[in-house]
Amino acid sequence: MSGYEHIINYGKEAVDTEAEALKKLAQSLDEAFARAVEAVLRTEGRVIISGIGKSANVGVKIVATLNSTGTPAVFMHAADATHGDLGIIQPGDIVLIISRSGNTPEIKLLTALVKDLGFPVIALTANKDSFLARQADYLLHTPMDREADPFNLIPTVSTTLQMAMGDALAVAVLRERQFSKEDFAKNHPGGMIGKQLLLKVKDLVDTEQKPSVGPETPVKDVIVEITAKRVGATAVLDNGSLQGIITDGDIRRMLQNNTDIRHIKAADIMSADPKTVSGEALAVEALKKMKQNNINQLIVLDNEGNYNGIIHIHEILKEGII
Repeated sequence: MSGYEHIINYGKEAVDTEAEALKKLAQSLDEAFARAVEAVLRTEGRVIISGIGKSANVGVKIVATLNSTGTPAVFMHAADATHGDLGIIQPGDIVLIISRSGNTPEIKLLTALVKDLGFPVIALTANKDSFLARQADYLLHTPMDREADPFNLIPTVSTTLQMAMGDALAVAVLRERQFSKEDFAKNHPGGMIGKQLLLKVKDLVDTEQKPSVGPETPVKDVIVEITAKRVGATAVLDNGSLQGIITDGDIRRMLQNNTDIRHIKAADIMSADPKTVSGEALAVEALKKMKQNNINQLIVLDNEGNYNGIIHIHEILKEGII
């Protein structure tokens, strides 16, 4: 690492500066924060979020977080607001304006216009004595000593605090609303999070391809069934009652130990009391059960406990669930 210590230290100093600022932010949260949360909870419309420069980028992220957690939100760029975009704001909305200084010309004009229109304003700023903070109905204060760069100019600490305050607002709102994992999943049906919370075993198992053999089935026919159904295993059923499972691993071990397989039957090599999963179970729970038992397949049962197929670990991993 010789020769790189000073570069590593630059990074550590920046992260330490931001971490310390975040600790101070957490300690500073008070009733003003709670009142802002309550204002969002009371809002019958949407949260309109605005900012300029790097604060605008933060605003876009906060909008996405609020929307995904059940609070309708829209971004309105502060520079565009005075050129027609003020029409975005509709009756019942509340406006959250983000600015480190709270005194830039665009922010001051936007704040005055929104107030003149009669909409409540939440200020998210590091300067509680700014025009924005003084005009706002609610204040989310992000106190800071300096930015992380040596010139105290580049938005680093300030934007980190803005992002954290936006997260704190969103989390407090969703907890007050008792927003559930199921609610969250409904807003993320296509992503990995949605799949973990919504995708069920029955959505993945092929109920048309249900490999099965009887206890007396010759091992040659067992091999044919496993190969044909392509899930690496077959259930062993006796008059519809589940007796066991035979996997391709069981077949390999049997072949290693026997040169003459003509008289071997399914019952001789099956694993009795196989691991099962309900078709109504989440796919992520099936994956967890496979990992806990160090297996690649689970027998799938329907609501009445009847055999309904086999799910292979590859079918779950293929969906991006890990």
